[in-house]
Amino acid sequence: MLIAFDAAARNESFTAASRELSLTPGAVSRQVSALENQLDATLFKRVRKTIQLTDTGRQYAQEVHKVLQAIRNASLNTMTNPLNGELNLAILPTFGTRWLMPRLPEFLTENPDITLNFVTKLSPFDFHSENLHAAIHYGSADWPDTNSTFLMSEQAIPVCSPVFLTKNPIGDPSDLGHFPLLHLATRADAWGNWFQSNKIAPPGEQGMMFEQISIIARATVAGLGVALLPRFLIQSELARKELVVLVDLPLQVSSSYYLITPKEKSEYAPVEAFRNWLLNTINP
Repeated sequence: MLIAFDAAARNESFTAASRELSLTPGAVSRQVSALENQLDATLFKRVRKTIQLTDTGRQYAQEVHKVLQAIRNASLNTMTNPLNGELNLAILPTFGTRWLMPRLPEFLTENPDITLNFVTKLSPFDFHSENLHAAIHYGSADWPDTNSTFLMSEQAIPVCSPVFLTKNPIGDPSDLGHFPLLHLATRADAWGNWFQSNKIAPPGEQGMMFEQISIIARATVAGLGVALLPRFLIQSELARKELVVLVDLPLQVSSSYYLITPKEKSEYAPVEAFRNWLLNTINP
């Protein structure tokens, strides 16, 4: 019924639609009438031997055409290459720019027929309202109606700039309580946990707060204070000696990184290809 309606709506003619679909005009007309009865709506005005879309019919035709076109494209993609298709992925900004993007050319080389589309998310994502196939999530593996694949845990280390260290030499880990501490909003309790795990009394004053790792990393490079940052996300700054490890006492963070997929999309070929590539890249 929908295919007959779509053809009739585009042509505004049952006869033209019948030629397109290799049906009789009467068969197209009967399918459209059955659809109108099912919807309890008038989709066409019948004027003598011509038809015209009603306002309701025109709006419905636009939506139906989009859906049918998407189905045709999906069917074509599946027939030509089972790994061909789109992969809509939600990523965390810093994880995406600092870890994923430098490694992504390898995935694209191995899977040239997969088109990746990215949504950068700091706020919680919703698989029910957003057209996402998967998401890289930081936290715990407790997302409802999904499958979770563990990617990696996180160790945070106290770092500062070389100039800051020269001006503020450290003799003991407890000295950190006297330095300006930079805090990350998404890990607001990290410094408190670090002091507790090392049996050091925490400072009484709260330092500056930042929303993103990329910004707090630059603030630390600029010498604004000491930050407790994930080691694997600041490898470039450490390699360039823009940052140095102030005290090699890492904090093992309870949260981890996961690839989250809705259960109904977990076996979608591009999702499986991306999942396998991630795991092989993290654990070569």
